[in-house]
Amino acid sequence: MTAPDRGAPASTYRIQFTPDFTFADAEAVVDYLDALGVGALYASPLLEAVPGSTHGYDVVDPTRAREEFGGEAGRQALGKALRRAGLGLVVDIVPNHMATGPENPWWSDLLARGRESRYAKYFDVDWSSGKLLLPFAGSPEEEEEHEHYRLVFWRRGNAALNYRRFFDITTLAAVRVEDPEVFEATHGEVLRWVAAGEVTGLRVDHPDGLADPGAYMRLLKQRAGCWVVVEKILGVDEALPASWPVEGTTGYDALREVCGLFVDPAGEAALTALAAESGVATDFAAVEHECRDLVARGILRAEVKRIAALVDHPDRALAEEAVAQLMVAFPVYRSYLPEGRDAWDAAVAACTCPAVRALDEQVRADPHGELATRIQQTSGMVVAKGTEDTAFYRYSRFVALNEVGGAPDRFGVPVEEFHRRAAAREAGSPAAMTALSTHDTKRSEDVRARLAVLAEIPDEFADAVRRWTAECGIDEPALNMLAWQSLVGAWPITADRMAAYLDKAAKESKVRTTWIDHDEEFEAAVAAWPARVLDSPLGGDVAAFAERVVAPGWSNALGQKLVQLVAPGVPDVYQGSELWDLSLVDPDNRRPVDYEVRRRLLARIRDGWLPAVDDSGAAKLLVVHRALTLRRERPELFRGYRPLRASGPAAKHVVAFERTGLVAVATRLPVGLAAGGGWRDTVLPLPPGDWTDVLTSRPVRGPLGEMLDHYPVALLVRGDS
Repeated sequence: MTAPDRGAPASTYRIQFTPDFTFADAEAVVDYLDALGVGALYASPLLEAVPGSTHGYDVVDPTRAREEFGGEAGRQALGKALRRAGLGLVVDIVPNHMATGPENPWWSDLLARGRESRYAKYFDVDWSSGKLLLPFAGSPEEEEEHEHYRLVFWRRGNAALNYRRFFDITTLAAVRVEDPEVFEATHGEVLRWVAAGEVTGLRVDHPDGLADPGAYMRLLKQRAGCWVVVEKILGVDEALPASWPVEGTTGYDALREVCGLFVDPAGEAALTALAAESGVATDFAAVEHECRDLVARGILRAEVKRIAALVDHPDRALAEEAVAQLMVAFPVYRSYLPEGRDAWDAAVAACTCPAVRALDEQVRADPHGELATRIQQTSGMVVAKGTEDTAFYRYSRFVALNEVGGAPDRFGVPVEEFHRRAAAREAGSPAAMTALSTHDTKRSEDVRARLAVLAEIPDEFADAVRRWTAECGIDEPALNMLAWQSLVGAWPITADRMAAYLDKAAKESKVRTTWIDHDEEFEAAVAAWPARVLDSPLGGDVAAFAERVVAPGWSNALGQKLVQLVAPGVPDVYQGSELWDLSLVDPDNRRPVDYEVRRRLLARIRDGWLPAVDDSGAAKLLVVHRALTLRRERPELFRGYRPLRASGPAAKHVVAFERTGLVAVATRLPVGLAAGGGWRDTVLPLPPGDWTDVLTSRPVRGPLGEMLDHYPVALLVRGDS
C-alpha cells in the first residue's frame, strides 16, 4: 500500500504503551486497526522513561526509544508494519519536563557538577538561591549538606524549592526548551523519526508550561513539517493564539460540545436542589476560586514565592499576595502576551492587592520578560490543579459535566450552539483533533453518556440518592454525591475498582484527606464503602436503578460517538472504546484491552452482521468501523458543514448535519422521546437525492420513525453505500 500522508490523518487510535503493552504488542494489532478503518496509530510517549512507568510522561532520556517497549529495533518493526498497512504514526512528545533520578544522565550530571555541568542550563533552576534543593529527605533529621545540592525534608518542597516542577510533582523537573541547544537535545531523536517518514504527526503535551509556546510551536512546525496538535485546554469561548502554526488542539473543546448535546437542561433545577439539600456547594465560581486559592497558597507556594521575588515592590509579602491573586483570577489557563491581553486584563482587574499595580506595570513594560513569562507559565498550573484536580471533585452536582475542558456551570450544550461551534471548527481548524475519551479524562465517554440520562430523570435519581444515602452514605457530602453517580455510571463495577477511584477522588478534593496529610480513619471508611454497598441488599436497589438507565445510555453513547466521528476535525478513538468502555479516571482507564474479542466481533460485522444494541457493545463497534472506514476511503465527503433541522412533535430529540454528500443523524434525550410516544410523524428533510444508511445498507427517507427504527443513529450517503 502507499505510504501514509504526512498531513492530517483521517482519524487516530490512541494506544497507551506500557511495559505490558510494547511495540511488538502494537505491531500485532496493526491489522486490526487497519480493518477497523483507523488512519493513524496515536502513541503515548515512546522515549526512555522511568522504569515501570505506565504513562511515559516521565522521560529520562529523550535520545532513544524506550527499552521496555522493545527499543529501537521494536520501534522500527512497528513503523514498518504501520507503513505496510498504509497507516500513519502520531507520537506524543513531552517538551516541558523530564523525570529526575538516577536513570536520567543529564540530571545526574547536574547533581555531580552543579552549575559547571553542561546540563545546568537544561533545567529551570534558580541558582541565585545557592545549592539545588531536593525535597526527598524523609524527615528534618535526614537533611544533608552535598557539594552542589541539599537534600531537604520532603514537606518543604511545596514552599521552598528552587527548580520549576511539572505542577506539584517534585520528581518532574522543568526543561528549558526555549534554549536552542536544549531544544535540539530533547527533540533530535523524534525529529529524526519524522524526517525518515516514520512519524507522520506530533501531539505536544502541556504547552502551557513552556516559556514561549508560540516560538516553540513555530520552531517545531518548521523542523517537523508534519501534522501537529497541542494538548491545550481552551475556555468555552477561547481560541488558540493565531500565531501558533498548528492544526489545533487535542480535542477537549470538542468533547464538551459533543457530550453536552445529550444533556437535558431541564434536569438542572432538580439536581441543583438535591446537591444543595445534601450540603454540596452549588456555586461553581465560588468553589473554583476557593480551590485555586488553596493551590496557589499551598502546593504551588514555592512557585509563587519565586515569581514574587521578581516583582519590583518593596513589600515581599504584598508581592506574593499579588502574584497569588492574579493567578487565581485568570479566566483561562494562561495568557500568551502580547496575545491574550484581554485575559491578562481581566485577571488584573479581579485582584484587590495594591501590589498588583506594580506587577501589572512591570509586565506591560516587558511582556517577554522573566516576570511575565513565569506568571504565565504558572497560571496554567494553578488553574489545572485548582479546577480540574480539586474543584471538579468538590462540585459534584452533576459530574457528567466535570470533564477536562468542561464547564460544570453550563448545563449542557444547546443544539444551535453545537452547530455554530462545529461550523466554526470546519472554517478555522478542520484538522484539529476531536476526542470523547482520553488517558486524562475523569471518566470515559460511555460513563458520561449514561450519566447524561440522569438529567432526564432527575427526580427519580434524587429520590434514589436520598434513599441510598440514608442507608449507606459517605460522611462527606461532595464525595457522597460523586460516589453514587460514579457507581451508576460505571455499573457493574467491582468493589476494588470503585474503592481505588474513591480514594483518588477523596484526596484530589482535599476536603477530608489529601495525598500528603492523611485522615486514616476517613480513608478506611471510604475504602470499605463500595463493598458495604455491593454486598448488601442495597446493591440490588442500585443495580435496578442502573438497569433503568443502561438502554438510554447506550443511545446517548452511540449518538455522541457518531457525531464526533463525522463532525469537523480529526476524530480520535481511545484504546478499547470502540466497544462500551465504562472506565473512570486513570489508572482505571489504562486497563488492558482485549483485542481478540474486538477482532472476532469486527470480523462478523465486516461479513454483514448487524448487531443488536446490547451488552456486547458490537453496535458501537459497527458505528466506529463504518464511520472511520468512510472517512479514510472517501475523505471528500467530510468537508463543509450545514445543520439539518427536523420538523414535527419530536424535533428536539434529533441532532443532524450534512457534510458533502454525507448526513449524520443522532437521537438525543431518549427517555423523553419514549415518554412522548416516540418519533410519531417527525420528519428530517434530507437534501435532494437518494440516500442510503451505511450502517444498515438500507435506502432511507425523511420520516425519523423509519430511519431510526434499527439504531438510534444513522450515517447517510447520497446514492448506493
